[in-house]
Amino acid sequence: MIWSTVATARTKARPEDVWRLWTDVAGWRHGDDGVASSDLDGAFVEGARGWLKPTAGPATRFVLTQVEPHVAFTNRSRLPLATIDFIHTVQRDGHDTVIVHRVEMAGPLTFLFRRLIGASIARGLPAVVDRLARVAEGMAA
Repeated sequence: MIWSTVATARTKARPEDVWRLWTDVAGWRHGDDGVASSDLDGAFVEGARGWLKPTAGPATRFVLTQVEPHVAFTNRSRLPLATIDFIHTVQRDGHDTVIVHRVEMAGPLTFLFRRLIGASIARGLPAVVDRLARVAEGMAA
């Protein structure tokens, strides 16, 4: 079973500005009210491991499973009998930059985690992407 949700925002910021915010893992809490703290063990490269403490819930470890500088990255956390991928992409579209955050859960217990955390993620994701767009625009100004 797979569950997913997605949120998109448009901004005048450059993809490089968005990328700079994404790669500042310790700063994720500034753009996402659902993150109490986070950090990465080493450089922002595929295979790097980090941790994230949500404002509600236990800390979780993650691994960067995909990193394409200034374009996309995915961080994956393991849940009991499920995985959750946070897929982030950014691209130019004319004069704007489009930011997309997609969250996907997969595995035998997806039905349970969808009910436990999926609705909260889906509700909060649009605000997170909108806030990221505004912060990135402030960096570009």
